[in-house]
Amino acid sequence: MVSMATPTTISTEVPPSARAVAVLGEEPGLPAVAGLADAAEPAAAAAIQVLSRAAGSDPVFAVSLVVAAATARRIRELDPDEVTLVPSRPDHPEDPACVAYLKALLEEQPANLEALLTPLRSSDRYRELMAGTTPGFPASDLTLALDADRFDFPLPVERGPHGYLRVRRSR
Repeated sequence: MVSMATPTTISTEVPPSARAVAVLGEEPGLPAVAGLADAAEPAAAAAIQVLSRAAGSDPVFAVSLVVAAATARRIRELDPDEVTLVPSRPDHPEDPACVAYLKALLEEQPANLEALLTPLRSSDRYRELMAGTTPGFPASDLTLALDADRFDFPLPVERGPHGYLRVRRSR
């Protein structure tokens, strides 16, 4: 079990010595359930880059709010010496919110998710996305992406047989 004594590091880069790494992305366009969105999308491209750099660590998880509790449970079961949390887009308020939420879950501390999401919800970007005027991104996608702990499985990331990254639902 991860304990309060287990170091949980928040980093914008994957340190070479990282053991357990959770790459967090709440960016619209990153599906919560499986795989990654079109690599041409800036958010997906950022997540793919961070996941690629983290792929040498073991284990690595793709995380969003919808799988945060399940991911925290799995990391706690693995009982790593250290956990590194890396937001794929630290410049977007939803990623730091997801990092803070996961960190609280790992440390078994309370987290006020509504307060953590306030910077996002007060942003022009949020209002624009909720207006439903972004091509290929209905407002309902954002609502679903912010539905914390909607799914009860983590998303471990593995290197596939040909070097590609594979994100799979895990129990």
